[in-house]
Amino acid sequence: MTASRRKHFIKTFGCQMNVYDSGRMADALAAEGYEPAERPEEADLVILNTCHIREKAAEKVYSEVGRLRALKEARRRAGGEMLIGVVGCVAQAEGEEIVRRAPAVDLVIGPQSYHRLPELLRASRAGAVVETEFPVEDKFDHLPAAAPARLRSAGPTAFLTVQEGCDKFCTFCVVPYTRGAEVSRPVAAILEEARRLVAAGVREITLLGQNVNAYRGQAADGAEWGLARLIEALAGLSGLERIRYTTSHPRDMDAALIAAHRDIPALMPYLHLPVQSGSDRILALMNRKHRRDDYFAIVERLRAARPDIALSGDFIVGFPGESDRDFEDTMDLVRRIGYAQAYSFKYSPRPGTPAAGLEDQVPEAVKVERLAALQAELDRGQARFNAATVGRRLAVLIEKPGRKPGQMIGRSPYLQSVFVEADPGRRGEIVETLIRSAGPNSLIGDIIAGGEGKEHRAMEAIS
Repeated sequence: MTASRRKHFIKTFGCQMNVYDSGRMADALAAEGYEPAERPEEADLVILNTCHIREKAAEKVYSEVGRLRALKEARRRAGGEMLIGVVGCVAQAEGEEIVRRAPAVDLVIGPQSYHRLPELLRASRAGAVVETEFPVEDKFDHLPAAAPARLRSAGPTAFLTVQEGCDKFCTFCVVPYTRGAEVSRPVAAILEEARRLVAAGVREITLLGQNVNAYRGQAADGAEWGLARLIEALAGLSGLERIRYTTSHPRDMDAALIAAHRDIPALMPYLHLPVQSGSDRILALMNRKHRRDDYFAIVERLRAARPDIALSGDFIVGFPGESDRDFEDTMDLVRRIGYAQAYSFKYSPRPGTPAAGLEDQVPEAVKVERLAALQAELDRGQARFNAATVGRRLAVLIEKPGRKPGQMIGRSPYLQSVFVEADPGRRGEIVETLIRSAGPNSLIGDIIAGGEGKEHRAMEAIS
C-alpha cells in the first residue's frame, strides 16, 4: 500500500485538550501521507489518546487494546499491517508497563512528545517504542500547520491550546505528573494559529489549558502577556466573533481577566471555574490554596463586572476525611452560587498522588449517596437557569444538523445547546433567536427574521 493511501484512526478520551491534541496528531500524520479512517478496522495505524483523570483509566485502555489486538491479528493474517499507539496521560503514567502488559502496542508516547510521532512511528517498526520524557523543545514549534481541509471540516468552533501543565499540585490530581510544569505558548504562535482557524471559517475559539488563566506568554517585544491581554488581541481579529477559555483556577482569576469580561464583547459570558469543595477543611487537604470565601469574592467581582455571566464548576465528593458537615458546606456553596452547569464526581485515588495515601477514606456507599444528592441539586440549578432563558432573545451560533429533518443545533452565549429550524446553509451564522422552551439540557428557539445575531449582553443577571 502506498504512503498516500495509508490510513489512521484516532480515538480520543477525556478533556478538550486531548481533542485538540488528536487534531494536531492528525496534522502530523497527514504530512506523512496518512488519511483519516472512518473505523479502526480500516486503519493501518490506530492511536488511543488517553486520559488519566478518572478511576480505572489505565484498565479501560488495556481493555481497548485487547479489542484492537484481534483486529491487528486479523489484518496480519490477511497480509496487511496495523500499528497500535497509546498516547497521552495514561501513556505518560504507565510507560513501559503498557508494552509489558499489552505486547500488541507498538508505541507509547507521552502528551509532550506527540510532535515526534512520525519519527517514533518509523522507529517502532524495529520494536516497540516508549517515549515519555519531557523534551526540552516546545512540541508546538515542531508541528506542521493544521491542514486547512481538517479545519474546514471541523465547523465554526475550534479549540486552541495556549497553556499546558500545572504547578498547583492539588493532592488528588495527576496532571502535574503527566503534563508537567506550567508552560505558555508565545503570543505570536497563538495569534497565527487563530488567524488560520478564522480563515477556515471558525467563528468561535475556546482557549485551552490545564490551568488556562495562569497563561504568561512572551510577546514579540519580550513582554509577558497574561490571558486578558491575549484575549484582547484575539478579539481584534476580523471574523472571530466569540472567545471562551477553560479550565481556570480561582487563584489565577486576576483583576485584568475579570475586567476583560466587562470590556470585551467577544468574550462569552460563561466561565468554568472549578472549586471542588465548599469546605475550607477539605480545600486545605486538597491543597487548593484558596478558601470558600475567596471563591465567593471572585464570583461577586465577576458578576459585578458582567451581570449576566453564567458559571460552571467541578466538584469532588467523598474526598478522604470528608464529614457530613464538610459535604453540607459544599451543598451550601452550590445553592448560593447558582451554577448554570456543573460536573461532579466521586473521589477515586490516583496512584502516585498524595491523597491516595491519606487515611480516613470515605466508604463507597457514602460517596454514592452524597454524589446523588449533589447531582440532584446541580440539576435543579441547571433547570432553573435554562428556564430563565425562555422568552429571551439570544445570539445563537449555528453549528451542525440536528436529529430531525430541517433542524440545526447551535450554542447560546451561555454554551447551551439550542435547537432551531434552519437550512444547513446557515451553519456558521450567528442568528438572533427567541427561546420558546427549555429542557434539562437544551433549549428550543425560533430564529427571528432579519435579526443580525450580534452578541449583546443582558442588563441583569439570570437568576
